[in-house]
Amino acid sequence: MDRRQVLKAAALPAAATGLAAPALAQPNRKVSWRLTSSFPRNLDTLYGAATTFAKMVGEATDGDFTIRIFSPGEIVPALEAREATSKGFVESCFTASSYSIGTDPAFMFATVLLFGLNSRQQMAYLYEMGGNEKLNRLLYAKHNVLCWPLISTGAQMGGWFRKEIRSVEDLKGLKFRIGGLAGHVFQRLGSVPQQIAAGDIYPSLERGTIDAAEWIGPYDDEKLGLYKVAPYYYYPGWWEGTGILSLIVNRQKYEELPAAYRSILQTAAAATTSLGLAKYDALNPQALKRLVAAGAQLRPFPQAVLDACFDETTKMHEEYSAADPVYAEVYREMAAFRQDAYQWLQLSEYTFDSYQIRRLRR
Repeated sequence: MDRRQVLKAAALPAAATGLAAPALAQPNRKVSWRLTSSFPRNLDTLYGAATTFAKMVGEATDGDFTIRIFSPGEIVPALEAREATSKGFVESCFTASSYSIGTDPAFMFATVLLFGLNSRQQMAYLYEMGGNEKLNRLLYAKHNVLCWPLISTGAQMGGWFRKEIRSVEDLKGLKFRIGGLAGHVFQRLGSVPQQIAAGDIYPSLERGTIDAAEWIGPYDDEKLGLYKVAPYYYYPGWWEGTGILSLIVNRQKYEELPAAYRSILQTAAAATTSLGLAKYDALNPQALKRLVAAGAQLRPFPQAVLDACFDETTKMHEEYSAADPVYAEVYREMAAFRQDAYQWLQLSEYTFDSYQIRRLRR
């Protein structure tokens, strides 16, 4: 069975399996959507996720549901994609939910929990523990949109710095391009966070407008050329033990879709998410080797810096929880799952990975 047949089969309601003719055997309705991306074309992993998704939807509907992809700035700027979708300027967007924390801090949770879950745990919470449904019901519906994962980046790096970070004191006054609530944590430690779209990061570093910048990981960072202007490459990116980037759709436009199209849309998004993580896991190792060969200097964040960030992150979560019951409910669930999930991974994945790392170290 090819991919189109798989998506079609997944889209049919369970009750339809007993009918003589499936729903898609009837004349299909023609639907054309626009999707504005927050990520430029040169980032083939990210922009490519949107094109892969659109291709799947088109193939599964025999071309009757088409989604046209637009780069940042072609319709709206990169950081305004969700708002444009909420207002109905476009039917959908591909963006980081965390870009909207200025509207509501709870938008962060669909992307990541700071010092929280890794890629598999985040997907488990969203898909299997009802997290995505809860966020749609309690948060996104209030903003006239619905949201689903569209790609998982895996654990991210800690960013590129023009100077070394040896202590918490070195964070003071640091002009750091960093998105989401992590910027709030660095601000509490004396840094000056900047939220800058991907295409503007390199020139900002080159001109000295910022002192450091985080993006995603080796493959995408290499594409942006950040190693050329900031040599110190830090890890881990504690604010993104994973990065889930989202398909966000206008709620009215989604509800107007035939039921089969709605199911195809969600199924294609889930498939694209898994394919995206596989792509990152395949591309990042060689990209890291190339970066080091080009002069990138790998540095771990000092333990004292990580501890200070962890403590401030915990305080921040508690403060936002006290101010917002939705934030409190989602944070409480994710934190509880984090505790259980890491107890399990400590026995399984961690012991296996640790042995492999020691044994295969060169």
